[in-house]
This record gives sequence, C-alpha cells and structure tokens, in this order.
Amino acid sequence: MNPIEIRQVSAADYAAWLPLWQAYLAFYNTELPDAVTQSTWQRLVEANEPTHSALAWQAGKAVGMVNFIYHRSNWSIENSCYLQDLFVGPTQRGTGVGRKLIEFVYATAKADGCCKVHWLTHETNATAIQLYERIAERPGFIQFRKGL
Repeated sequence: MNPIEIRQVSAADYAAWLPLWQAYLAFYNTELPDAVTQSTWQRLVEANEPTHSALAWQAGKAVGMVNFIYHRSNWSIENSCYLQDLFVGPTQRGTGVGRKLIEFVYATAKADGCCKVHWLTHETNATAIQLYERIAERPGFIQFRKGL
C-alpha cells in the first residue's frame, strides 16, 4: 500500500480539493451555492485568513481533506482551532487517513500557538465517533443553533 502524505493546500490544489468538498457536503445531505464554495476556497488559500485546509495524498491522488479555523476564545489567551470539515473517501475509511488528517491539525495548530482543537460530528456518524473517542476527549456539551 502506498504511504499517505498530508500537506497544506495551495492554490494549485483546487481540482483535488473540490471533489472531496462536494462529497463531504453530499455525505451530510447538504448543498451550498457555488459562490459559497468559491469563497470558502479563496479563504482557505489566502495567507491572511484564519482558515486552513490540508489534503491527504496517496499515489498522487487526494483521498481526504480537512478544513480548520483558528479563533479567539474567552477562556484562553491563545487561539483555539475549530476542525470544521473532515472527509475521507469511502474506500480509504478505516485505513488511518482520518487519524493522520486530525494529527496534522493537532501539530499545525500547536505550532501556530493554539491551545486546543475542537470539533463536532453528527450523532449518527458512528464510524467517525469510534475514531474520535480514541484520539480526543468527549466533553458532553450539546450544540444549539439558530440560523439567522
């Protein structure tokens, strides 16, 4: 099996990132206007934005992606890191790609001075939850939201 390489995206990676982004949205039965996807991509590759992305590459093909955002917190001096989007292609699930992407976020956020990484997943995403419970703590908070 070919090794997995994780690296931050560059502007040249759009064609590799887009199908993973679209598959991620489809996984959650979500559609976004093209303008949102374009804006998201521009933010991910803009050096002055707090948003970041990395791709998992195997044999020259992108097989997973992670998007993450640095933000201030009222509970610490350092920034926190919100791991917003994580997707691994169906044929790669269970092979360690998701873990490698999360570990990349851990290392990058730590190097950039963040004090924690946090994320959400849907309660029905049992496969992901099995991984998350092995590599992070589950604090027990329940999310509430209201669209505006």
